[in-house]
Amino acid sequence: MIDTVSLWVVIIGLGLGSFGLRYVFLGLVGDRPMPAWLLRHLRYTAAAIIPALVAPLVLWPRATGGEPDPVRLVAALATFAIGYVTKNVFLAMVCGAGILAGLPLLY
Repeated sequence: MIDTVSLWVVIIGLGLGSFGLRYVFLGLVGDRPMPAWLLRHLRYTAAAIIPALVAPLVLWPRATGGEPDPVRLVAALATFAIGYVTKNVFLAMVCGAGILAGLPLLY
């Protein structure tokens, strides 16, 4: 159990850190033009973060004790394939969620 003082120190520290990081980009650099190479790299940030968040949940899910789950793998592959073919993010997410929820019912 964490004591109240430690909890508030962590919350305040994370808040200050978050504010400081945002202030550096928005307050100090926000009114200046950024170089083209930096803008090019920033364009790929979301495309890099989403797979980094999803991959561990698909490959080593906590619900299965870290063992790969065929249902999750099939749902992830179907989501990727549908998104790649249709270029429709929402359709891909709905189909992937449907497969993830519906496939175990077939067993």
